[in-house]
Amino acid sequence: MGVQAGGAVAGFLIDALLGDPRRGHPVAAFGRAAGALERRMWRDHRGVGALYVALCAGGALAVGHVSTAAAAPAAGRGAGTLAEPGAGALSGVDAGSESRAAGGSTVRAVVVTAAATWAVLGGTSLTREARAVAAALEAGDLELARERLPALCGRDPQGLDAQGVARAVVESVAENTSDAVVGALVWGALAGVPGMLGFRAVNTLDAMVGHRSPRHRRFGWAAARLDDAAGWPGARLTAVLAAVAGPNPRGALRAWRSDAHRHPSPNAGPVEASFAGALGVRLGGTLSYGGRVEHRPVLNGPGARARTADIERAVRLSRRVGVLALAVCCAVGAARGTVDAARGTVDAARGTVDAARGTVGAARGGASGTTRRPRGAGSAGGAR
Repeated sequence: MGVQAGGAVAGFLIDALLGDPRRGHPVAAFGRAAGALERRMWRDHRGVGALYVALCAGGALAVGHVSTAAAAPAAGRGAGTLAEPGAGALSGVDAGSESRAAGGSTVRAVVVTAAATWAVLGGTSLTREARAVAAALEAGDLELARERLPALCGRDPQGLDAQGVARAVVESVAENTSDAVVGALVWGALAGVPGMLGFRAVNTLDAMVGHRSPRHRRFGWAAARLDDAAGWPGARLTAVLAAVAGPNPRGALRAWRSDAHRHPSPNAGPVEASFAGALGVRLGGTLSYGGRVEHRPVLNGPGARARTADIERAVRLSRRVGVLALAVCCAVGAARGTVDAARGTVDAARGTVDAARGTVGAARGGASGTTRRPRGAGSAGGAR
């Protein structure tokens, strides 16, 4: 198991066991910093919003690159000593030191990857919040369920009945399975720690400024468009895995094919449609965000209205999708590591060939210099 796969599995397990910390979460710290920067930079202008996104997301990428570089082995350290005259007696010691150093750097790289994976995943917190709302509904406490709903989604809860709350939770579980679990794992497999941190930064910025409020319609345009692009691969993988892991694969694929394109979000559409078809429920329809009413298309029209019991079914499907996504992304990460190792071997071979050529050239030059003598040098003594 490679560094990325080992770190991803460890981070996934830590999230499953501990969830998000109540205080000091790295994503929350990023959100506070991004909020402070927004208050300083805000202008009703797309260009300023794009610069804001570049600064915030670029900072997250930089943290990922620095942390990865700090944990990586020092390339070529000690390599020159083995080529020095008289170093043969020390070669075993040097090789052992290099082996221990490489082992230590691998452990550090796995730890960094695990920490980053834990920081960007939110599957356990998603599960806890969804089940808390379901528990309130099962107890008949609609007001408590409405109070808990904003922790999952941004829609207005006060006008929702019990089935409306249940529908909102199922939709949120579906969408956040992609955003808070699968998408992060995908970018980890594709681009390592920088990819995970960059994806989480973009997704957080979209949640903060990427909506169509009067303040953010222009300023948040870049965040919304970048989030659409970054979330595309994770959303498709989530939709596929929901069909594979759900109780009704054909229904999931049918709803995805027929309804997803009508959803206003290019990424939430496939995910919610696939979950709706897999679970046999009807999602979408009229909803309210910040006092603004939206009439969204119905997803999986033949399905039944979402009920409280469907929340637990959605949570279980989300967890299965997360485990499958972890397996897929570990395989992709391992393949990427194999390709990188092969490239490194080829580069090392090229370096060896170039060094050999240089040695041969130097030897030829030295031989030519010792065999060539100045014209007339042999008779100098006889002319005396």
